[in-house]
Amino acid sequence: LVKCCVGDLRERLRPVRAGVVDQHVEAVQSLDAAQQRLPRHILDPGLHRPTGLGGQAPQVGFRPGHRHDGGARLRQGQGARPAQAAAGPRDQGDLTFNAPGPDRQFLLCSVHLAHPDPRFRCAAACYDRRPIQPRTCTMARHLKTGISDDAKADADAKVRRTVEDILAQIETRGDAAVREYSERFDRWSPPTFRLDRAAIDACYARVSSRERADIEFAQAQIRNFASIQRAALQDVEHETMPGVVLGHKNIPVNSVGSYVPGGKYPMVASAHMSVVTAKVAGVQRIITCAPPYEGEPNPAIVVAQDLGGADEIYCLGGVQAVGAMALGTETIAPVDMLVGPGNMFVAEAKRQLFGRVGIDLFAGPTETLVIADDSVDGELCAADLLGQAEHGPTSPAILLTDSEALARDTLAEIERQLGTLATAETAGQAWRDYGQVIVCDGLDEMVAVADDLAAEHVQVMTRDPQYFLDRLTNYGALFLGPETNVSYGDKVIGTNHTLPTRRAARYTGGLWVGKFIKTCTYQRITEEASVTVGEYCSRLCALEHFAGHKEQADIRLRRYGGMNVRGLEALPGAD
Repeated sequence: LVKCCVGDLRERLRPVRAGVVDQHVEAVQSLDAAQQRLPRHILDPGLHRPTGLGGQAPQVGFRPGHRHDGGARLRQGQGARPAQAAAGPRDQGDLTFNAPGPDRQFLLCSVHLAHPDPRFRCAAACYDRRPIQPRTCTMARHLKTGISDDAKADADAKVRRTVEDILAQIETRGDAAVREYSERFDRWSPPTFRLDRAAIDACYARVSSRERADIEFAQAQIRNFASIQRAALQDVEHETMPGVVLGHKNIPVNSVGSYVPGGKYPMVASAHMSVVTAKVAGVQRIITCAPPYEGEPNPAIVVAQDLGGADEIYCLGGVQAVGAMALGTETIAPVDMLVGPGNMFVAEAKRQLFGRVGIDLFAGPTETLVIADDSVDGELCAADLLGQAEHGPTSPAILLTDSEALARDTLAEIERQLGTLATAETAGQAWRDYGQVIVCDGLDEMVAVADDLAAEHVQVMTRDPQYFLDRLTNYGALFLGPETNVSYGDKVIGTNHTLPTRRAARYTGGLWVGKFIKTCTYQRITEEASVTVGEYCSRLCALEHFAGHKEQADIRLRRYGGMNVRGLEALPGAD
C-alpha cells in the first residue's frame, strides 16, 4: 500500500483551475520504482503488497469529491497519468500527475506527506481499488478494510427499489398490501395486527417478575434522563425593543409511530428509547410496531411497549409497518412522525417517507468505532467490536488506534472469540465485510479520522478519554473509558440508543426528548411599535421589489401612524 498526498497546491504550483483525476489512476512506475521515490515513512512493510510486480503498475487513487487546501477538486470519471517532473526544485519523493486539460498538473509532495497538521496530508493511494478511507487528509494506515464503495452502492440501489415498490403498494392498496407483505416476509397474518388488552395481558403472564423488574429499572433510567433533558427546554418571551414582544413555545408532536426491531433479536430496549422518551416529551398519541418473533408477538417487547406508555401496539414488522404508520391504512391512522432504528430496509423506508412525515434521524444498521491505545488489550477491543457486529451482517465495526501492536493483537483476538461466540455467524460476516482496522500516528490524527468517520457509537479506551470528549465533534454517542461500553448505552444506562449512522452524525445528534418537540416562535407588538418596525419593513420590501409585502407594512403605517405612504409603483425607478 503506497500512500500519496495532494498537498497545498496553491503554494506548490502555478494556479490550477479545477484539476480532476480518476479515483484510481494507473501509475506508469512499478511499485518498486514508486517506493524508491516516496518517503520511507509512508510505506508499511507489515502490510500486504500487490502481486505481479513485474512491470505491473500499482493502482494509485484519489478519493473523488475531496476538496484539498490548494483549491483543486478531485472528481471521479476522468483519468490522469504520471508525468515527468516539471522544471524547478522538487523534494525527494515528489510525484507529479497530469490530468486532462491544460494547466492541470498535480504534485504529490513528500513535504506534505510529513506535514504535522493532518489537514495537509491525504492517504490517497490504494492498489486494490478498495475505498480510500478515511476521507479526512491523514496518514492513517488500514490493516483491514471492508467491501468496496461500489458494492455498497449496488446493495443500496437494490434496497431502494424494493422499498419504493412496497411503499407504493401500501399507499395504493392499504391493509391488503400490508397483509400481503407481512405474509411474504414474516409469515404472519393474524386476524388483526393490533393487540387488544387481553393479548397484552397474556404477554405480561409470560414475563417473569425478574424480567419485568429489569425492564422497569431500564425505563426508570431512560425516563429520568429524558426528564432532565426536557427541563432544559424552556419557553422564552422577551421584549426585544419597546413594544415588541418575541417568544417561542416548545410544543410536542401530536402523534408518533415507533418502530421496534425484533425479527432477528427481540430489541426490547428500543421500546424504552422511543416510547418512554416520547411520553416524557408529551406526545398525545404513541403507536408502536414490532415484528413477530418466532411466529408470535414477543412478550418482553409488548410489556416494554405497554409499560412505556404506548397507546396502540401492533405486531407488524419491516417496511410494511413503517409504511402503514406513515401513510395510514383502513385500520391504522397515520402519524406525524416516525422514530426508531431498523435494518437497511426500514432505514430506507424512513428516508423515502421523510417530508410526508417527520423522522427522528437516519438510523440504519448499527455501527461502532473503538478508539484505543496500548493502555488496553486486544481482548477487550475485540469483545466490544464483535458485541456490535452481531447486530447484523452489514454492521460496521472499526478499530482506530495509534498502536500497531494493539491492532494486530485485536485482529488475532477477533478470530479467537469468533470461535466461541454464539452469534459468530452474523458477527463474523459483519466483521469480514464491514470491519476495519486503522492505525494512526498520534492523538490528533485519531481525532481527525474519527470526526471524518462520524460513527454512531464511539467508544474511547485511552489513557485520557477527556482529550477526545473535548475535541471530537462528529459522533452519535460517546462512551468514555474502558469501564463503560456501548451495550450499557444500548440497554440500560439512560442515554438513548437510537443514533445517527452512515456519517449523519456530521449534522445531527441522536434521538432525545427534543426530537419530539417543535420550538415555535410568536410575536406581538403595540401600535407604536408597529409604526417603528413598519417604516423599516416598507423600505426593505421596496428594496426587494415585493409590492404585496410592502403593502402589508404600509397599511399599518397609514392606520396606526397616519402616514401617507406610496406604493411600490410610485417609487422612483419603478417600471
